[in-house]
Amino acid sequence: MMKILLLEDDKILCDSLREFLELEGYSVDVVHRGLEVFDRTFEKKYDLYILDVNVPEVDGFDVLASLREAQDTTPAIYITALTDINSIAKGFEIGADDYIKKPFDPEELVIRIKQKYEKVEEDLLYLNDLVYNPVTKLLQKAGVTIGLGEVQQNLFHTLMVEQNKIVNSYTLIDFLEHPSANALRVNLAKLKNKLEINIKNIRGQGYMIENL
Repeated sequence: MMKILLLEDDKILCDSLREFLELEGYSVDVVHRGLEVFDRTFEKKYDLYILDVNVPEVDGFDVLASLREAQDTTPAIYITALTDINSIAKGFEIGADDYIKKPFDPEELVIRIKQKYEKVEEDLLYLNDLVYNPVTKLLQKAGVTIGLGEVQQNLFHTLMVEQNKIVNSYTLIDFLEHPSANALRVNLAKLKNKLEINIKNIRGQGYMIENL
């Protein structure tokens, strides 16, 4: 389920949009002030931001600028009554992916989400601050690309695509240049430390990445 954070200070519009998006199957958290975005994004990973611009405390432009400076690459859509070309240009320069002028039909918003962002969500895998594309094998941590050697790449890929499932030790050992249980433990320990993730050893069965 796609997780959306909606920043909108018009509570009637906010409630209406949340209800409409939830009926479409999305999980939606709402905030009404700019500073609240930073609290929510610190606590939780989102798949999409929908941001109004004229909101209390910190406006939507500064909110997204701060997120981008912190290497947050989450897609963002502006929904705003600001329709002048300078505002639109500023939104895209900051790092917005789309811009919808108020008033708009909520159905238009859903169409854009389905066409531009759901496909990305289906392809990518998430773990804490890691984003992994199992097709291209591109791995990013907090927006920064991470390179892994061939052995650790194969170990990580296999565990990541089987999140919350036990991968047999013998399957993982086959990726090693000098296969042994001890060598596997050493490689997984290095992987855990490098990516700051938890790889659980299920005694007598294998290993798993648990993503709760």
